[in-house]
Amino acid sequence: MSHGAELGGTAVPGDLPATGPLAPVARLIAAINRLCLILGMFALLGAAGILSAAVFLRYYLHQPTDWQDELAVFLLVGTTFLCSGYVQERRGHLGIEAVVSILPDGVNRARRVLVDLASCLFCGFFTWKSVTLFLEAYNEGQTTSSTWAPPLAIPYGLMAAGMLLLTLQMLLQVLASLGRREPSQ
Repeated sequence: MSHGAELGGTAVPGDLPATGPLAPVARLIAAINRLCLILGMFALLGAAGILSAAVFLRYYLHQPTDWQDELAVFLLVGTTFLCSGYVQERRGHLGIEAVVSILPDGVNRARRVLVDLASCLFCGFFTWKSVTLFLEAYNEGQTTSSTWAPPLAIPYGLMAAGMLLLTLQMLLQVLASLGRREPSQ
């Protein structure tokens, strides 16, 4: 079963409708997911470069740095959360294939919808808590406890945005599954 287009493709992922009322939303979210993936690639490269430079500065030039760990963590948090929608779009999260292979098609479709719905509800709750954490950090001007002291609203905002994208992706998949009349392939 094909679960989506290759990186940079314009096709809608395999389990989302290519036509109908959800199609424009699916294409928009797919485009946002691809953009987040590209940004995530650069963020990972940036984190690797920052940490490598910090090691070089510290051990070979004896120049301490106090900002590199937090910046690398911010980049990794952003990458992890913002790319989660892309992974879900392709159904790349961990799953137990042994159960899928022994269930009849109808039961397996129902299982998939129920799991997607439960996951969507959990991610929706996580999104809500992430947004409240972000707003609290932003409104109170919270910073990290380091000497650099960047605002905590940055990682919390990245976490909230990523969880929102993941929740929207899951909701789109649930709605597409519920609206599908023919058997899934």
